Amino acid sequence: MSAYKILLADDELALRFLLTETLSDEGYVITEVEDGQQAIEQLSKEAYDLIILDYMMPERTGVEVCSWLRQSDNVNKDLPVILLTAKALEKDKEKAKAAGVTTYIVKPFSPLQLLDTIGQLLQR
Repeated sequence: MSAYKILLADDELALRFLLTETLSDEGYVITEVEDGQQAIEQLSKEAYDLIILDYMMPERTGVEVCSWLRQSDNVNKDLPVILLTAKALEKDKEKAKAAGVTTYIVKPFSPLQLLDTIGQLLQR
């Protein structure tokens, strides 16, 4: 059984570091990028098992990246996408759903909560 590969896109260095540490400790292989454009470039290059996108990032938002992905013929197009967001407003949730986000986690969250969510999504 090879390790699950996760793409993590977040412009916040400290959070990315924390999540990469936590997820690597659990045996996941993490690729980090710091904005939406890099996320798209990475998704165009490599196959993953799950994608974690921050909502608010430079270049493209997490919602824009997800929307692009779902409409593309990319190998990663049907993967579970977790959106990390500080925006818990109904209209933002609608936007995320419309873009094809699988689930979202509202900041601040605990890394354990994220691990749980990842575990559930990868078991499907």
